Amino acid sequence: MRPGVTAGPFSRPSRHSRDALGPQCFAGRVWCPRPARHPAAPIVGCGLVGLRSGIASPTIHRMNNPRYRIGTCSWNYDSWVPLVYSRVQPRAADYLGEYARHFGTVEIDSWFYRIPDKRSVLEYAAAVPESFSFTCKVPQEITLTHHRQKKKSDPLEFNPTFLSKDRFMQFLESIEPLLPRIDAIMFEFEYLNKQKMAGPQQFMERMGGFLRQLPIGLPYAIEPRNKNYLGADWFWFLAQHKTAHVFSQKLYMPNIWEVYQQHRDIIHQHDRTVIRLMGGDRKQIEEKTGNQWDRVVEPRDQEKEKIAGMVASLVGKMFAILSINNHYEGCAPITARDLAEMIEKRVGKP
Repeated sequence: MRPGVTAGPFSRPSRHSRDALGPQCFAGRVWCPRPARHPAAPIVGCGLVGLRSGIASPTIHRMNNPRYRIGTCSWNYDSWVPLVYSRVQPRAADYLGEYARHFGTVEIDSWFYRIPDKRSVLEYAAAVPESFSFTCKVPQEITLTHHRQKKKSDPLEFNPTFLSKDRFMQFLESIEPLLPRIDAIMFEFEYLNKQKMAGPQQFMERMGGFLRQLPIGLPYAIEPRNKNYLGADWFWFLAQHKTAHVFSQKLYMPNIWEVYQQHRDIIHQHDRTVIRLMGGDRKQIEEKTGNQWDRVVEPRDQEKEKIAGMVASLVGKMFAILSINNHYEGCAPITARDLAEMIEKRVGKP
């Protein structure tokens, strides 16, 4: 257990109090909330407009339940007109306000490729209601053990900023205006072969040393891409470090509901989880859609029923964030609508 953390629920702002928090500050290793100047603004709006499936659109509460939130992995898709948006916008930030009328959360994917400038962070914050939340990925320069190889035959070159506290703190300082609205700060790792990481024990040792250096009180979450890492030791490690697991339903990874069922007693000791629906072969679905993400081309109805059951079983035990990629079925907003209805049938309205 990290110093300064007592046993029990996460010592982070709760999902119920988060919306009442204003800008934050760092005092040593502790993330300190400052009182908000204004009360949180409610999310307003209707369900997804223009859905062409003939099924009634969900109202916003289905996407923004206090016990779970449903959103998409990124939002900058011209082909979501008129499904979600009324017209094509020139920049990603210009879509956010309209997106927030339909969803209560979104994943910021672009920060994985670079540390953002504060101007764009402030622009995101201003575009959405105060009750809207984000998840984000930390830059890959922090999670890559080695620089990416241009060719498989190229020698591995160690990445000097792998799990760098200094680089991570630079990232936190850049996104500080948005921290009160972030439900998960995700560390996404690539598949780590034996040359990059000896195994799960070494991975936990490296992650443990890194987490112990970070400010206490932020919603850290980790997404490993090695299925052999997902054992009981891993979920105990996360519980001890007050860190969430990111479930990833994707090619070469085990079904998330099976992992959950196997380790649910340990997972229920966490205070939140992130579920990312990524899908199968990316190139294959891109060929089917032509990169036009406005219709389902690979239906996964049986999977969605299992995922809805998994989310329903988490309700009352922890907060869940469900992020859906276009590559999962072909159209993330339609998948989100379907899952929102499936989950609500199981747990009822908020």
